[in-house]
Amino acid sequence: MTKIPGRTQRSGGLFRRDLLKLSGVALGAGAAAPILGRSRPARAATEITFASAKFFGKETIAQLVDAYNASQDKVHVTYRELPPPSASTEVHQALVQQLARRNGAPDVFTQDIIWIAEFAAAGWSLPLDDHIDSSEIGAYFPGLVAGCKWQGKLVALPWFVDSGMLYYRRDLLEAAGAKVPETWPELVETAKKITDAGQAKLGFLWQGKQAEVLVCDLVSFTGSNGGAILDADGKTVRIADPAAVEAVQFMHDTIATHKISPPDLLSWDEEPSRRPFTAGQAVFLRNWSYVYGISQDASESSVVGKVGVAPLPHFPGKSSAASLGGYQYGVNASSKHKEAALDFVRWMSSPETQLRFALQLGLAPTRQAVFDHPELAKAQPFMAQLKPVFLGATPRPVTPKYPQVSLVLQSEVSKALAGGDVKGALEAAKSRIDAIVGV
Repeated sequence: MTKIPGRTQRSGGLFRRDLLKLSGVALGAGAAAPILGRSRPARAATEITFASAKFFGKETIAQLVDAYNASQDKVHVTYRELPPPSASTEVHQALVQQLARRNGAPDVFTQDIIWIAEFAAAGWSLPLDDHIDSSEIGAYFPGLVAGCKWQGKLVALPWFVDSGMLYYRRDLLEAAGAKVPETWPELVETAKKITDAGQAKLGFLWQGKQAEVLVCDLVSFTGSNGGAILDADGKTVRIADPAAVEAVQFMHDTIATHKISPPDLLSWDEEPSRRPFTAGQAVFLRNWSYVYGISQDASESSVVGKVGVAPLPHFPGKSSAASLGGYQYGVNASSKHKEAALDFVRWMSSPETQLRFALQLGLAPTRQAVFDHPELAKAQPFMAQLKPVFLGATPRPVTPKYPQVSLVLQSEVSKALAGGDVKGALEAAKSRIDAIVGV
């Protein structure tokens, strides 16, 4: 059993008890969900608050908080539920309003990975390097740790991860005698072979709409060529470097030259790109992990049992890169009870609790070792196979000015894809982003 730094395991062990529950020994399906914050604190307990976006599953976050409260008698956490991630603007606004008061509440919060630099630059997030052992940090996916840092300091602790991945039709590849592509040229060749033979209407689907998802796709294509949008310093703009230009040119060429992607793709985000794939019309799709469940639902999919998942391809001689998503933990720098807050986030990000989140809420672990747990392979076989995908997870530009940077990228990359002047559009993007991050 992994010992969590800074936490004493009580007699009887909550962790052992939780693992029994996870195995189905003690987890009753008919158990009533507790009321938020209903657990009564011990008389001497330190009171802290926890604000998080709402997630849905067999259990609720409130039940996880109650489990922590029941595990010890020194800290009592009150859960403040925020809207779900689908209402991310509202979640962001609520957190900004609360943290900006600097009154210590909430003591702990969850945040979209693209807000981490913003909150840290504002002085709202407690640096964690002196509180979390370095060996613990090494247990998480490297790309996620990078996304949890600002100016070289760890300012968030990983919770769960998602990233872009390649969906493919196993049956079509097998019939064509083709392997799962590891490089973009291999994907183009296989997509053409299958579509030219009339076995599929569309070769490769991704998301070209002028929206945040286009930036996610851009990160993946550019990163898979060894390029970047911003350097780690958050100031050096690299979107017009040769590697990025070549990557965006390839995005354009999938439509205009290779003709494996339809022109309509320039107006598609996740769902419009997903539907033709699950309708059996396409060979390949870049999308998030949610698509797999739909692809295996006979009421919504024509390709049940025919879909495989792999890391996104890369340019020859480079490595796969997948735009990183997910929510992570932060500790309020103004908290009046930092030690209690740290104990809580250690527990919430522990291997045992991450496994429980995976099994009960379907949230993919950020600790690599949890993917090797036999209970995960049994209960969530699709999730268990995503470890290689998440090893290539790459954060979007890490900057407190991310919203402004994202809007520029959406605008200029859309122009590049629609008009074909890739170098000109990326030079314009560089100039505009220089003006944003250089101040």
